[in-house]
Amino acid sequence: MSVRSGREFLAIPGPTNVPDEVLNAMHRPAIEIYSGGLVEITATCLNDLRRVFGTAGRTYIYAANGHGAWEAAVSNTLSQGDKVLVLESGRFAIGWGEMASMMGVEVEILPGDSRRAVDMAALEARLRQDADAEITAVMVVQVDTASSVFNDIPAVRKAMDAAGHGALLMVDTIASLGTMPFDMDDWGVDVAVAGSQKGLMTPPGLSFVAAGDKAVAAHQGAGLRTRYWDWTHREGKEHYHKYCGTPPEHLLFGLRKALDMIFEEGLENVFQRHRLLAEATRRAVSVWSKGQTLSFNIIDPAERADSVTNVRMSCPPQPLLDYCKEKCGVVVGGGIADLAGKAIRIAHMGHVNAPMILGTLTVIEVGLIALGIPHGKGGAQAAVDYLGEAVPA
Repeated sequence: MSVRSGREFLAIPGPTNVPDEVLNAMHRPAIEIYSGGLVEITATCLNDLRRVFGTAGRTYIYAANGHGAWEAAVSNTLSQGDKVLVLESGRFAIGWGEMASMMGVEVEILPGDSRRAVDMAALEARLRQDADAEITAVMVVQVDTASSVFNDIPAVRKAMDAAGHGALLMVDTIASLGTMPFDMDDWGVDVAVAGSQKGLMTPPGLSFVAAGDKAVAAHQGAGLRTRYWDWTHREGKEHYHKYCGTPPEHLLFGLRKALDMIFEEGLENVFQRHRLLAEATRRAVSVWSKGQTLSFNIIDPAERADSVTNVRMSCPPQPLLDYCKEKCGVVVGGGIADLAGKAIRIAHMGHVNAPMILGTLTVIEVGLIALGIPHGKGGAQAAVDYLGEAVPA
């Protein structure tokens, strides 16, 4: 017996739900790639990505996932033997550093805690020790989906400036762009990377890099440049140079529509929607945690992301994940990296609204009841009560 017949809810932190409008925009024939409509789509997408990143700098579109954007950022700004400082706060900054290491870059990890944001005092202290300026770049994620931590990027820049260090600041916004504020220029970020499949509501397959003046200057002497990722080549006069070959047309059609939807709603409204739905989720988890089986992975409430919530479980989470999917038609994310088999991840990013989040939270609570997993009662109701107060008539 199940109650799953109907539209399945996807509540994982990527790929996220793709709006019907975006899917419909992609459902069209291929068009000519050297002139006309696609040239205009490329130009407007590159320009509007600047708006989302908050930069007057350059933007680039790659036919790749977020890991491709990682490689593009490294290859365009660094050389073999350069040293980067990776700020640990989960799995994905470490992964970015591992990629750089395979490319011949020396990697140092500033040790962190997967339950906390980056320690800014430790960052400043380490940079002060680097009297010979051996560290070329600092790598950090704004939101890490493995831990669900939120890192304060302006505070990272403040620590770097306080240390008087001139390293590039490179930020992964894959799990935050389009869900939380990001002001690249105002915050002093030199390179930012993102992907299409989370807050930007487009199917996986596109990644983006934004580069400020300092990064563009570093690019001129970068020794890791290769033809496909190279920014200089992508600045060529022919349209196909923007993609180093045939453009990913249908993904671009989808991206164009997704950006239109974001700007129609208004970026600040998009951020506020994510804040509200994230807090509703946290209200539910707070109640459930009274049963001593579920708990927030991120200890400090101020460091919890507005795009995903990682919930630790002291019992195996797989039965709950299976129940939600097989019995109720809701796909909740499982823990990854050091939390594999120890947590669930509830995504609230991208194309998501109140009934989708409330439905997901209610199904999780149904699963907790059905499986006899100890929990505080009324978590879903706490989410309802919060939204009823926070979203007035």
